[in-house]
Amino acid sequence: MSKEKVLETAKTAIIEADEDMAMEALHAAEAEGVELFELLSDGYSAGMKVLGDQFGMGEIFLPELIFATEVMKMATAEIESRLDMSEIKAKGTLVIGTVEGDVHDIGKGIVASLVKTNGVDVIDLGREVPAQNFIDAVKEHKAEFLGSSALLTTTMTVQKEIEQLLEDEGMKDSVQTMIGGAPVTQRWADRIGADKYCEDASDTVNFIMDWIEKL
Repeated sequence: MSKEKVLETAKTAIIEADEDMAMEALHAAEAEGVELFELLSDGYSAGMKVLGDQFGMGEIFLPELIFATEVMKMATAEIESRLDMSEIKAKGTLVIGTVEGDVHDIGKGIVASLVKTNGVDVIDLGREVPAQNFIDAVKEHKAEFLGSSALLTTTMTVQKEIEQLLEDEGMKDSVQTMIGGAPVTQRWADRIGADKYCEDASDTVNFIMDWIEKL
């Protein structure tokens, strides 16, 4: 199997959420001497990029993206077990979480997985995260990006609190903030001073990657 075929198989495996095909691509890459990090970035991740764009355009639905994300997690874990990931410099770091009072985290989890597959370190704080915890994590990990998800109108105020804490601690210019969630809008982002309202996972990835290219 040629290198191009290996990468295309890996890409297709993610698009079709086919775990067996994903492992076939990995074994073929090892047999053909294809660099595993290249397999991850130009094969599996390329497939996630296609799905992320399709999801953003409404061409596929959440269950399909979730199935593909699970295959992506498996493939990434297999590659990480074979590589010294510490030798690979990440493009940046994202701190992400669902805000305090909110237990919904499926969308946040998809965003975290999709961002990670694009070579960005992700610090996933989970759900019901207090505003101060976001700030502390940004400091600890020297993160360039902060994402908060709120699925209830009653918890959106925590996103405002996050922005105020960043302002109070003089950190507003050092981190790009992204907010998302069903009731969240661009108007809300403008009102609280967030850098970006992200409608979905692909929107988040595109914002981060575009910003990284400017650095």
